[in-house]
Amino acid sequence: MKSVLLYYPFEVAENANSGSKLRPKEMYKAFQQWGSREGVNILLLSGNSAERETLFEQWKAEGKLDDLWFCYMENQTIPFWLTDKGHIPKKPFIDTKVMKFLKQRHVPVGVFYRDVYWKFDELYPLKGAKKTVMKTIYRMEENFYSKYCDVIFLPSDAMGKYVDINREKVSLPPGGKESQVVRSERVKQNAQGLYVGGINNKDYGLFLLLDALEKANEASVICELTVVCREDEYKGLSEEKKARLQEMNVAVKHVSGEALNELYREMDFAFIPRYRSIYNDFSVPVKLVEYLSNELPVIATYCQAQQEIIETDGYGLICEDNPEDMAKAIVKMTKDAEHYRENIQKTFLQKHSWLARVEKIKSSLIK
Repeated sequence: MKSVLLYYPFEVAENANSGSKLRPKEMYKAFQQWGSREGVNILLLSGNSAERETLFEQWKAEGKLDDLWFCYMENQTIPFWLTDKGHIPKKPFIDTKVMKFLKQRHVPVGVFYRDVYWKFDELYPLKGAKKTVMKTIYRMEENFYSKYCDVIFLPSDAMGKYVDINREKVSLPPGGKESQVVRSERVKQNAQGLYVGGINNKDYGLFLLLDALEKANEASVICELTVVCREDEYKGLSEEKKARLQEMNVAVKHVSGEALNELYREMDFAFIPRYRSIYNDFSVPVKLVEYLSNELPVIATYCQAQQEIIETDGYGLICEDNPEDMAKAIVKMTKDAEHYRENIQKTFLQKHSWLARVEKIKSSLIK
């Protein structure tokens, strides 16, 4: 039986409370589902560097790595040499050992390169000598991928020009998840819009959304807004901003898990109002995938990667990052939300699920 190696040079989080922690687990589950269907054995090599070395040597001795078809690797926001606790690797050469083994046996390797925020001074928090050292290590990591990987998988095509790795670059579907969406019976006359996310950074665009909502509701109220955010972020808002939310009758909630799922069932559409920037052009918000997985049409600003996903299959409306254009989108969405929801139901999971992601990885590495 053919085998596929998943190489995660880090410990997989037990409790996945963010997109970066969730993705490796969902990918493993999707690979197992795909492997079961295709008759392929899936081997997950993960853990700290010492655990990876022990398992790698054990599998080699047992012959488990004799018939590898291809290898899929994940990276994290820090270079993989630093993923052990305390950022000091117990076995610093294990990653090179694994990759050399694969290269000698002509096993195709692809890595998901998830982020390049370290290339943007306004986003990367380190300063001085620490910053210089870390940027050097990040470049070493890029050189490592250039030497050992055949394909670099990215969150979006737009990110490609910021990745200095001379290899084929392929964007992957974002990883939508099947949800049992049973919409709640409508009890409110006005359209219900939802924003889930940060509220303590201008870049997130919540107050741009409020400006747009005021304009859309100028003649008469057509849309009501619910905001879901962290409680500490809400408490940290100025009294002036809190008062504005109250004056506009915005419902502010601090929910997650099943309570958030219930809220998704009550909403008509959702917002991603972030301001356009170079970084926002190529990043794919986790919330976009969550909204679409829950069959919620989306009004989003014209950041390139999210625009491509939404417009290609008609999952919502794109607007400029100003109140006037967003207000027009709100008015249109209140009339056409059901049309966009039908589009999501028809194609989103088929084209953007975790399983679709696995299929694209396989077809990119095995030609």
